[in-house]
Parts: sequence; structure tokens; C-alpha cells
Amino acid sequence: MGQKVHPYSFRIGVINDWKSKWFSQKKYRQNFHQDLKIKKYITEKMSHAAVADITIERSAGQVTVNIHTARPGIIIGRGGNGVDELKNKLKIIIAGPEKLQINIIEIRQPDTFASLVAQNIAAQIEKRIPYKRAIKQAIDRALQARVEGIKITVKGRLNNVDIARTETFSKGKIPLHTIRANIDYCGLPAFTPTAGKIGVRVWIYKGEVFNKDKNRDQIKESNPDKSRHHNRLDSKKKR
Repeated sequence: MGQKVHPYSFRIGVINDWKSKWFSQKKYRQNFHQDLKIKKYITEKMSHAAVADITIERSAGQVTVNIHTARPGIIIGRGGNGVDELKNKLKIIIAGPEKLQINIIEIRQPDTFASLVAQNIAAQIEKRIPYKRAIKQAIDRALQARVEGIKITVKGRLNNVDIARTETFSKGKIPLHTIRANIDYCGLPAFTPTAGKIGVRVWIYKGEVFNKDKNRDQIKESNPDKSRHHNRLDSKKKR
């Protein structure tokens, strides 16, 4: 089952968290469809802004939308006009008294996110760039960013041939059955005028996550001074 289950949902509750954080018994269906509409609108409207992930949090009277992007300047716009326009559109989708807050989070290493790598490869295939060149460049950039493994699969009428086929390129290791392995996954289609739809799938392995690592991250977020003290003690013990 490891090859058939989505790597992110397979690890929810262990190393991954839900992308929509809220609970409601009476308005569950309404909130669920609102989340789908919000994510669809942002991905279609900001398709050129390298949006990697969208998380939604709901609390009493407030909706918070976190947009993870490699190009925050495109979303923000000149003088914040882009964010204001996006906020007005999302308020129409929510259509309620809740306050809306949009947080734009910048991604420093876009080559380590599967969604951004898949978007880049799909865009190059649509521009008729050879798929092997695009994939090899993406693998080299990911390995330079110090990921532990990457696998890319393309499927369809590659190079405009009559019979569709599947090709896989990989470097490093991708332990799909290891639940503590931090594996990022994304699958996107590339639409070409002559060869139809070509599927692109990307797996990126970023290393293993243990409970100690998760606890340390929480300590750093809650109290950075104490975390520095613990790091100094750890370094002294190693010496």
C-alpha cells in the first residue's frame, strides 16, 4: 500500500499536520466547501506566483489563510494592492461576519518543495522544452539544496510519440514505507497542444523526523533563549 497512498496523508498524525485546522459540527459542510473554493481560487489566480502550499485556520470569528510562496512580491503587489484585492475576493467566498487574515510566508529554498518542482517541470514541458533536460536540471538543483533523495515520473505521449509511456528519474533514496521519513509529494498535469496531457509526479525525501526533533522545534518557537541554552549544553556534552 505504500506506493498507492498519498505520502502526505499517510503520515498525518505522526510527522505531518492537517492543512485545514478547525472543527465544526453544524457548519462542517459549509466550511469544507469554502476551503475548497479558497484553495482553488488562489491556485488559479496566483498560478504565476509559485504557490507551494495553502493552509487554513478557523477560530471564533476569524479565518486565517496562510500562503506559502517562493515569490511573495507578486502576491503582495505594489503598495499591498495585490493582497487587498485578494482579500476582497476571498471575503466574497466566505460571505460571513468572520474576519479574514492573510499571511504570506516566503519559501527560501523552492527546489526542496515537490509542488514547486512539479510546477516548474510542467511549465517547461508546455513551452516545448525537452523533458529530460528539465528533469535533470530539477534533480541537480534539488541535490544542491541538500535533499536526501528525489524521484520524478513523467507519463504520457512524450516527444509527441503515438504510444504513451512512463519514464522515471531518481537519485538518492525514497523510503515510502517509513512513516517517520519526511517525504514531500506532488502530481500535476502539463497541457500540450500536440501531445495532450502529460502527467508529472515528484517525490522529495528530506530526511527522518523523530519526536526529539519535533519537541526541540516546539521549544525553539516557545522560548528561543532556552533553546540556545540547551544547544550549548548539547555541544559541551559532545566535546
